[in-house]
Amino acid sequence: MLLATGLYRASHLTAGITALVHAPAAGGVVRALLGVALGTSLLLYGKGYAQGGFGPRLVWTDVLLTGCLLPHAMLWASGGHVPEPGFWPLLLGGSAAAAAAAGLSARQGACAVALILVSHLAAQLQSDTARPLTGHLMSVVSSAVMARVFWWYLHRQGTLLDEAREQAVRAEAERARQAERMAHHRALHDTVLATLTTIASGRVDANTSGVRERCAREAAYLRRLVQRSDEAEAGTGAGTGDGKRGAEVPTGEALEDVVAAAECLGLTVTAQYHELPALPGPVAAALSAAATEALNNVRHHAGTQAAYLTATGRGNGITVTVVDRGRGFDVDAALVGGRGTGTGLRRSVHARMREIGGAAEVDSAPDEGTRVELRWPA
Repeated sequence: MLLATGLYRASHLTAGITALVHAPAAGGVVRALLGVALGTSLLLYGKGYAQGGFGPRLVWTDVLLTGCLLPHAMLWASGGHVPEPGFWPLLLGGSAAAAAAAGLSARQGACAVALILVSHLAAQLQSDTARPLTGHLMSVVSSAVMARVFWWYLHRQGTLLDEAREQAVRAEAERARQAERMAHHRALHDTVLATLTTIASGRVDANTSGVRERCAREAAYLRRLVQRSDEAEAGTGAGTGDGKRGAEVPTGEALEDVVAAAECLGLTVTAQYHELPALPGPVAAALSAAATEALNNVRHHAGTQAAYLTATGRGNGITVTVVDRGRGFDVDAALVGGRGTGTGLRRSVHARMREIGGAAEVDSAPDEGTRVELRWPA
């Protein structure tokens, strides 16, 4: 609105400057009055651009000086003579009315426009012209109406955009919370739940040092998870990372932790590594979690206590393969069924690898063992 009404004002001031150029003999009073109009306009729009909106006091000052008093002062300076139909002091009334409609409330804007109309009617009574001002007065009113309608439209569109932005922010926040919940669910499924299931089945001795160390690590993880949840609800923003997630980590060390955790629960893992690259932190974490779930599935479902993990670098990427010679399963039926192995494969293997731009492939059949291949990038 500042730009639109400012350009409108500039066109009227240009008319005044042009009139002075064509009348070089004009007196100093006329030049001074044009200077007042220029100064008032610069103050109104300069301050408005600096503040990001019209100031009501400056708008009223502009209405009184430019819209109401200037025509009378010009008539007094010219002896009541109106030299041309496009009398620039009267033209300025239209842009003053537009600024009032855009910068004041509806009631104040209507009062300002009415004041300009009365002032211009009085100016006609002072002048020596018999030309009616009907067209000019209609122009003043239409300028104010169009400015107000334009202001209303922009305000309405801005409100709709703000509401749409707020909805998008809320939806994104909800998606982020849902993604965080899913990440926690998968982590609990792959660690705490796997440990408790193994202990409950009686396949390992819960009093061994390895099992106790694993339980201690997972208890610490649960405490951190609860603490992050409490801090998030309190609005502290804690628990969003330590700033090192993007750092590269040694892939071999991450996979060795996976193998050690599986062996704590009684699974014998034969691991081989070939020219492993250092991976970004999030990639290494997701890859390790997917490998952990593959080994969990061997322990819980394969009917064997032996597995083979092979990791091979390929350029800046990596391929990790987990193989067992257990009972195997129907991959399609497990993924469609949505229970047991299928749930772990979908959420903890396939979904994790997709999230980091990787891919997972599961090859198995009843009584033929299982082969899980994890690739990054896909």
